[in-house]
Amino acid sequence: MARPLGQDDEAVSPVIATVLLLAITVMLSSMVFVMMQGALTTTEKAPPLAQVSVRGLSNGFHVVKITSLDQSIDPAQLEYDLAPDAGNSYSGYVADAEVYGVVGANISFHDRDAGYSVTKGDYFVIDSTTIGSDQGTWRFKLTDESSGVLLIDVVLPPIED
Repeated sequence: MARPLGQDDEAVSPVIATVLLLAITVMLSSMVFVMMQGALTTTEKAPPLAQVSVRGLSNGFHVVKITSLDQSIDPAQLEYDLAPDAGNSYSGYVADAEVYGVVGANISFHDRDAGYSVTKGDYFVIDSTTIGSDQGTWRFKLTDESSGVLLIDVVLPPIED
C-alpha cells in the first residue's frame, strides 16, 4: 500500500529530541563559561627585576647599562633620578624627548633594539663633567611608575684615569 505524500511517520521521537536539546544547551553553556573564565579572573603581573653595570669613563661620561631585565618596560613608565648627596638633582622620564635616543644630552637613554621599550642591553649615558656628577657621591635611580618598584639604585663610581 502506498503512503500519501503529506505523511511522515519516521520523525525523531520527543524523548530523543529533548535529550539532543539538553546536550546542545550544556555544550553551549560550557563553551561560554570557558570563554568568559579568562575575563573573570584577574592575574596580577609580577613587578620587573633589573640589574645594571655602571662605568665611569676617562672622557668624563658614566654609562649605566641594563645587564638583566626580566620583562620589557614602556619608557614612558620609567622615571630616572640622578642626585648628589646635596644639591640639584636631575629627574624625568626615559621617554622624554630630550632623553630618549638623544646624542649629546646631559642624560640620554639609548634603546639598543629600537623597539621603543626598555630591555636588556639598553643603556644610559651621563655627561658627568657637564653636570658635575664626576665630583662627590651621586646616585642614579630608575623607578617603574606602573608597579611603583625601584628598579635601579646605584652610586656612580669615580671616573677612570
